Amino acid sequence: MKKFAFNPYLPSYEYIPDGEPHVFGDRLYIFGSHDMFGGVDFCLNDYVVWSAPTSDLSDWRYEGVIYRKEQDPRSKGQKPLFAPDVTEGADGRYYLYYSVKDSSVLSVAVSDTPAGKYEYYGDIKTPKGRVYGTHPDDWYEFDPAILNDNGRYYLYSGYGFAARAAGHRCVGVFVRELESDMLTAKGEPKLLLPRKKFAFFRNGFFEGASIRKIGSLYYLVYPCSNMSGLVYCTSDRPDGNFRYRGRIHSTSDIGLNGNKFLSSAYPIGNNHGGIAEVNGKFYIFDHRMTNNTMFSRQGVAEEIKIEKDGTIKQVECTSSGLNGGPLPAKGEYPAYIACNLMSKKVLGMRVPFRGVCLTQDGGDRECGPDQYIRGIEDGTVVGFKYFLFDGSERRLLVRVRGTARGTLLVLDGEKKGSVLAKLDLALNSAEWTDVSCPLAATEGKKPLFFKFKGRGKFDFTRFTISS
Repeated sequence: MKKFAFNPYLPSYEYIPDGEPHVFGDRLYIFGSHDMFGGVDFCLNDYVVWSAPTSDLSDWRYEGVIYRKEQDPRSKGQKPLFAPDVTEGADGRYYLYYSVKDSSVLSVAVSDTPAGKYEYYGDIKTPKGRVYGTHPDDWYEFDPAILNDNGRYYLYSGYGFAARAAGHRCVGVFVRELESDMLTAKGEPKLLLPRKKFAFFRNGFFEGASIRKIGSLYYLVYPCSNMSGLVYCTSDRPDGNFRYRGRIHSTSDIGLNGNKFLSSAYPIGNNHGGIAEVNGKFYIFDHRMTNNTMFSRQGVAEEIKIEKDGTIKQVECTSSGLNGGPLPAKGEYPAYIACNLMSKKVLGMRVPFRGVCLTQDGGDRECGPDQYIRGIEDGTVVGFKYFLFDGSERRLLVRVRGTARGTLLVLDGEKKGSVLAKLDLALNSAEWTDVSCPLAATEGKKPLFFKFKGRGKFDFTRFTISS
């Protein structure tokens, strides 16, 4: 079977959220923080990088650990390193901007190549040489983003969800231009988008700013404070005049197909990501929740279209992601590429944080068996988008385990789909079991939604569509 691109785009054992995609040379690099499977906090692992040739976004390569917590003098190998960003400096070296948890200091590491290794270089300083974030009156620094604008470098930072953090005032997102040393600010920070009070109920700036220049416009992408996805503003300059334009992506599909916070299509959590241009096409990179926690996040990506007026229409979550089109309705697919996971309804609402989830057996690792879907019960809906059917009859096989009895319906739509298959389940085993049935003929680009009606709970690891 030909190799196809899925979501998540990295192997299922890899947990890299906050992905900042950058093309250097002929490769696309993903710089992000690094979660630990089963972790009890964000970003517990060291920074690693993956890259793919721009000619094939399915062919990801592990570049290894590029920077360790122990290399930063404030972390001392203990405190997490939060979401980073990278740019190429005027000297041809690569500069990694990041912050240590609770430090309110932006630090920099440097390398001769995009994939490292990086070495600690210094901290962002005021024009007078004082490290910014070491005085109580300094604004709170968090999740840096760096822009190379034709040789002028702009550093973005800030937090908007709380009023104060680590002893500093949170004002929203702000920017300053850097000197050629890539460390010293040319002036005081300039506020771009102020923090909004009661932010959870408003469409305000949360954290994780990402910045790109596309054509003549500057795009400031950030996660919305109500956890409804990645939104964006545009401006004709890098240091002000940004105007809100809308939502680009939500891993819970909030804002699409009638999905809201309590009727979301996937477990809700924070978001963070950015835009990449690869061979004339644009993509939004984001992350999703797994394991019923916000501490085991995985990268996902979707193609987007930028209109002539600079606007971006929100795109839905798919299983096919970077594939460039639907997946063929033939072959074996892992269940972890599900883009929709909806727990059973309680009082007409879905619990967006608990219930069915993606998980793995064993602990955190850099290789190993695939993820699977855990905890499918009556009313659970699992969705995969999209597949290309050719009108011929097929056969469907699913691999499951658990203790459950009932019917697993397979539909070509979540709400008004036609039933393509009915799998009768009578499970009572901790071992994986194959169950199969005919799959009705259908044609064109279609999703597959699995909906269980019955008693008990079971896990789902893969499915096969065959002739």
